[in-house]
Amino acid sequence: MNKKEMISTDNLTFEYIRRDEEGNVEGITTAIDNVSLDVQKGQFIAILGHNGSGKSTLAKHFNALLFPTEGSVWVDGMNTEDDSHLWNIRQEAGMIFQNPDNQIIGQVVEEDVGFGPENMGVPTKEIWERVEESLKAVGMYEFRKKSPNHLSGGQKQRVSIAGVIAMHPKCIIMDEPTAMLDPNGRKDVIRAARALNDVEGITIILITHYMEEVVYADKVFVMDKGHVEMQGTPREIFSQVDKLQELRLGVPQVTLLAHELRKSGLAIPEGILTREELVDELKKIYR
Repeated sequence: MNKKEMISTDNLTFEYIRRDEEGNVEGITTAIDNVSLDVQKGQFIAILGHNGSGKSTLAKHFNALLFPTEGSVWVDGMNTEDDSHLWNIRQEAGMIFQNPDNQIIGQVVEEDVGFGPENMGVPTKEIWERVEESLKAVGMYEFRKKSPNHLSGGQKQRVSIAGVIAMHPKCIIMDEPTAMLDPNGRKDVIRAARALNDVEGITIILITHYMEEVVYADKVFVMDKGHVEMQGTPREIFSQVDKLQELRLGVPQVTLLAHELRKSGLAIPEGILTREELVDELKKIYR
C-alpha cells in the first residue's frame, strides 16, 4: 500500500455463516467475493449497488466493524486485522449510518457532537473548539443548544456527521446516509459531504443507491452479487445506461432523457450528468 492510499482491499472475501439453534452450520453466504480496490487520500468515492449487492458489508470493513474471511483491508497503511491498530483505524475512518437516531445520544446538539472527542481524552477547551468548527462545517451551528429530538431527519444526520468530524477523521464512510430522508434532507447531507471533501480535504466514501448523489464523485464503484462490476468516473459509468439497467440500477433522470434522445437520432453524447450539460448539447443542435 502506498502512502497516497487511504483505503485498500486486496482480494477481500467475506462470508456470512448461518447456524441452526444447536450451532451447526446451515449454510454460507458469500457477501463479498474477491474485491480489490484502492481509495486515494482526498478522493470522493461513491459505491453503488442495489440491496444485497454487498456494498454495506464492504463499508463495514473500512473501519474494522467486520473482518475479512480471506484477503486483507488496509486503512492508511494499517491492517484492520491487527488489534493494535483498531483504535487508530476507528478514529481515522469515521462511520455514518442510515438512521441518525442510532448515533445521536446527547440531550443537546453540542453535547452530542462533543461526545466522541471527550471519549478520546481531548482537553475540554479543544472539545468546544472542535464542536464549534464541526457544527459550522455542516451548517448546524445555530442549532447547537437545541434538543436533537426537535430536528428534522436531514438536520439529525448533519449532527451525526458533525459528531464524526469532531473526532478529526481522515476519512468518513457514509453508509446510505440519506436513505431515510426526504429530498431536501438528502440534498443537505450530500452538500455537507461535498464541502467536507472540497474544503477540509476529508476522504469521503458514499454508499448509496440514489444515482443523483454520485454525479460529483471522483470515482464510482458499482457492485453486484459481492463483485465490483463496474468502476470509473461518473461520466464513464453513466455512459453505460443499458449495463446499469441490467444490474437493476437506474440513472439520473437527465442522463436517461439524454440517452433516449440519442437513441431517437439526436447527436447527443452519452454520459450527460446535469441539466445544464443537456441544455448546452441541445443548443448546439438547434442553433
